[in-house]
Amino acid sequence: MWTEERYEDAVKLLKELIATPSFSKEEQGTAAILARFLEQRGVAYHQHLNNVWAVNKHFDPAKPGILLNSHHDTVKPNPQYTRNPFSPDVADGKLYGLGSNDAGGCLVSLLAAFMHFYEQEGLPYNIIIAATAEEEISGVNGIESILAQLPPFEFAIVGEPTKTDLAIAEKGLMVLDCVAHGKAGHAARDEGENALYKAMDAINWFRTYRFPKESPTLGPVKMSVTVVQTSNKAHNVVPAECSFVVDVRATDQYTLEQMLEVIRANVQCDVTPRSMRMRPSFIPQDHALVKAGISLGKQLYGSPTTSDQALIPAISVKVGPGDSARSHTADEFIYLDEIRQGIDTYIKLLSIVNGINL
Repeated sequence: MWTEERYEDAVKLLKELIATPSFSKEEQGTAAILARFLEQRGVAYHQHLNNVWAVNKHFDPAKPGILLNSHHDTVKPNPQYTRNPFSPDVADGKLYGLGSNDAGGCLVSLLAAFMHFYEQEGLPYNIIIAATAEEEISGVNGIESILAQLPPFEFAIVGEPTKTDLAIAEKGLMVLDCVAHGKAGHAARDEGENALYKAMDAINWFRTYRFPKESPTLGPVKMSVTVVQTSNKAHNVVPAECSFVVDVRATDQYTLEQMLEVIRANVQCDVTPRSMRMRPSFIPQDHALVKAGISLGKQLYGSPTTSDQALIPAISVKVGPGDSARSHTADEFIYLDEIRQGIDTYIKLLSIVNGINL
């Protein structure tokens, strides 16, 4: 179905990406490598900041599109690394290096699939590839910054390490800054109004409340209070203010706005979301892309971790070679056979939804 040359190109490209530091907001080196990869193959590309994208050769603006997306930024190396994180070494069938698993293997596999279809005529869908920045920090200069410049697309395949199974839903994230107000007073006397006690009542609500609707794939909404503090320096002052932070993992059963309305109606404190950008995502199980995955024997599941899916304004599937459990770990690696499997999976998924016989 696809040549050994595609696989060899993918591995060579991944080695180049690993050898080039690309921490979030510092991806200019890998952006240049990706642009050169496309240019050398005669593919016209576009670039905005450190985001690089391209479309298939016979792009037709009258047709719907499929977005292929993965990221080329990485986190900083885990301090427990025993290997050089920027040395793309191969041992025992594993390719080591920072970003090899998250998400370099996915990105180069998607690029191989894009090149497989690049020159094909008569496809019912346009195919758009976008290698984006700042995914690891959910930065505003990543995929969000190019959405208005991309051609329209009907759905997306997001490359993240899933063992090539299909994450058909992904939890969203809403971080809340909460402030309970009281009145200062001397702790030795019966005066003041303790803001910490007010905060404790609200914290207990967050600890015990359960949103009634549970997601079939993601389970219940999860709310965790993670930081609590007052402005007091002295032990003998009743605090007039107590602030705390809540990590809310949203499911596809509620919008962030709906959840925020429920929260504000039930706690006696100020509640301010830091962002409403990281939204939960899902794709119906009867969608052609999901059916294609099922026909290939892929498992379906809901992902508790966030990705650029949260920022893509279309239904999407998260799928790719590698294992999420290896992401951000010391001596990160991906099996070379996983890259083969990734290329094969992406090409088969795209073939099925484009009506091409396997």
